[in-house]
Amino acid sequence: MVMDGVTMEVGAVAAMRYVPEGIKAAKLVLEYTKHTMLVGDQASAFAISMGLQGPTNLSSVESIEKWTKWKDNSCQPNFRKNVIPRDSCGPFHPNGPSIRRCLMDNELRPNEFGSVTVNVGLHSHDTISMAVIDQIGQVAVGTSTNGATFKIPGRVGDGPIAGSSAYADAEVGACGATGDGDIMMRFLPCYQAVENMRLGMEPKLAAKDAISRIARKYPNFIGALFAVNRNGTHAGACHGWTFQYSVRNPGMNDVEVFTVHPQ
Repeated sequence: MVMDGVTMEVGAVAAMRYVPEGIKAAKLVLEYTKHTMLVGDQASAFAISMGLQGPTNLSSVESIEKWTKWKDNSCQPNFRKNVIPRDSCGPFHPNGPSIRRCLMDNELRPNEFGSVTVNVGLHSHDTISMAVIDQIGQVAVGTSTNGATFKIPGRVGDGPIAGSSAYADAEVGACGATGDGDIMMRFLPCYQAVENMRLGMEPKLAAKDAISRIARKYPNFIGALFAVNRNGTHAGACHGWTFQYSVRNPGMNDVEVFTVHPQ
């Protein structure tokens, strides 16, 4: 997902296969369509038609090995809940006497769904969110992610959702987030953080408030965000892990890494 904080335009893609450069595909949506989000194989077809590399087999030797071990371990984890049988690869049925229909048996095959990525966890995540402020105060954000490992086919996390993984408004500032996207997208934490700054909060308090709203409902969730105002003042907040984010401005010789501890 990419967002222009001046025009409030957004370009996003989700559940896109066969194309390795998702963030470039999102930028193409922003620049060359009147839409906000394209999904699935049609998003792939659009990206390829606009010049991106593909169709490409995104599987690797490592990802296929991970998939094979997952299958051998009865497809655990599988992000299912309230189903029977729980510890298997399906087919799954709702665990309730009043519900009789079967759920789809979405069996993953490595040549269909590309590379296996990471679980949402304390030490493994691959979401990258970035905010940029130029010399005349224009603000933009972008987010790129492969999503959760072993997710149910069709799952979309918060990566392409404006206001969740990232948000920008040149009049105020910007925010980027990472963590358990299935939970975080229910709260639009980056939208909340930017709106908090609009109301006069400093970035530190704005970020802390946005994370706290999630933690009150989901005390065991793992997530973090950074907030930066239009003047470049920045801060982070996190829950369930120790979070680090990087900053660089024209007056710095190198990137500086900031560490944020759980509140």
